[in-house]
Amino acid sequence: MGTFSEAALRKAFSGISGILVTPFNGDGQVAPAPLQPVVDRAVNAGVHVLVANGNTSEFYGLLAHEAESMVHHASECVAGRVPLVGGVGRSVLEARDLARASRKAGADALMVHQPPDPFVSPRGVIDYVKAVSDAGDGLPLMIYLRNENIGLNAIEALCRLPLVMGIKWASPTPLVLAEAMRRTADRNLAWVGGLAEVWAPPFYAVGARGFTSGLINVLPERSIAIYKALEAADYPLAMQLIGEMRPFEDLRAQENNGANVTIVKTALQIMGEDCGATRPPSAWPASPAAHEELNRLMTGWGLARS
Repeated sequence: MGTFSEAALRKAFSGISGILVTPFNGDGQVAPAPLQPVVDRAVNAGVHVLVANGNTSEFYGLLAHEAESMVHHASECVAGRVPLVGGVGRSVLEARDLARASRKAGADALMVHQPPDPFVSPRGVIDYVKAVSDAGDGLPLMIYLRNENIGLNAIEALCRLPLVMGIKWASPTPLVLAEAMRRTADRNLAWVGGLAEVWAPPFYAVGARGFTSGLINVLPERSIAIYKALEAADYPLAMQLIGEMRPFEDLRAQENNGANVTIVKTALQIMGEDCGATRPPSAWPASPAAHEELNRLMTGWGLARS
């Protein structure tokens, strides 16, 4: 089980949650060794929390045993330097198993993916999170909401579950977020912007703090600079810094967002840190035009391997 106090973990959640890639070898099998320099770079830059088995980790492309393996490998790489969060999800039975495995691996908290089932009831989601919480045996929970379709009443009920410490809000609806925060202000939860750096300013404007990031795999210093500007309420500087990295996020959004992880892994290849291909249905390889634009961007950042 993790070693961070509740207060320290709550504070860390209000910073940057870096979502780690899952490296594969040339045969498409999990090969965790390339993760170490990625983790070291993020930790040394000051990223507050690292997440294994998030969406940038290709969570839905992993077999259950691979996800369990990756949270163990991530824990070894992080080595207690910052809090580690283990993502859990899919069927409730898989989510429970992965919660237990994440706890055994030394994760400090669990991030509960929103169930992708086409038949999701609001009360069913609450039961799902309760089951994960029981399996986590005391680990704090971060609830990952990609949309608010279950309604504000169910979201409030989730927020009031005893071990829920925060909400990762990944819906471009800051006014709905503000209402959810208002309803649960007494819980002092960590409300985290779940749409990366680009959406962080409007989420900050309604009171959320911190944000998730896939950029930290490549250029964590830029994410930290954006975080510091937002914490200082220097929105002009934050917008300037975001504008300079926005082409990276625009490339990730191509192909119906199917290039999201593709661009991160291609950037790592350009840096000389090959973490392998992405798995279908992700787009691979990057389109020639995207690769050319990314190479120009990485060269401008001084990250392209000479």
